Amino acid sequence: MTTSQSTFHDALLDAAQPIPLGLSDGQARPAGRRFSVYRNNVAVSLTEAMHLAFPVIAKLLGKQNMDGLAGIFLRQHPPASPLMMHYGEAFPDFLQNTEQLAHLGYLPDVARLELALRRSYHAADSTPIAPEALALPPEELVNARLTFAPSMELVRSPWPIHAIWLFNTQDDAPKPQPGAQDVLITRAEFDPEPQLLPAGGADWIQAMQAGQPLGQAHETALAAAEGFDLGATLALLLRGNAITSVTTERLEP
Repeated sequence: MTTSQSTFHDALLDAAQPIPLGLSDGQARPAGRRFSVYRNNVAVSLTEAMHLAFPVIAKLLGKQNMDGLAGIFLRQHPPASPLMMHYGEAFPDFLQNTEQLAHLGYLPDVARLELALRRSYHAADSTPIAPEALALPPEELVNARLTFAPSMELVRSPWPIHAIWLFNTQDDAPKPQPGAQDVLITRAEFDPEPQLLPAGGADWIQAMQAGQPLGQAHETALAAAEGFDLGATLALLLRGNAITSVTTERLEP
């Protein structure tokens, strides 16, 4: 990017910057006023995009605060892609590093949950297994490895992020209570759905993602949560069409 392009780019995304010198329209007339209108339209559009991408954060903070944060975020993290579905990827870390929001420690993870929902929505389609594919002899099942749909997302937090998300999206949801929550996001049809995982469920999924066979992953999950319920975790994955293949290793006689 040349100096003139950089100056134009910086001024476009920051209303505090002066209008670049020498701007003219197609008829060689000064275009400073038109630039100001265009700059305002860009800022408004990206602010609206942030409200749409992070509706729970916007609700928690209020419109005025969200508008102000969106403007600061825009100056620090201008769009890196023309695809608006990618805009805001740095927002959770931005919230985490904003000192004025340190007393709202749950905000970054709620934003990570909303970002994961957006990634799931735009992820590639895949073909799920039939539940019967897991009806294997025990000696084969413990050595089975699973692959998961691109739309599956996992968000872990020391905060009750699923309860916070639910409370701010459903009228009859209970008030969040303190405590860590792990959230599984699956996309059974068109819209992704966040579901609360049982204790140990996230550890089991991460172990499977790391390539552990099912039996070893089960032990990993039990070490993290003594009462781990594998059946409940598998039921969430199957209901969400999140398992795409099962690979088994037959033991030699």
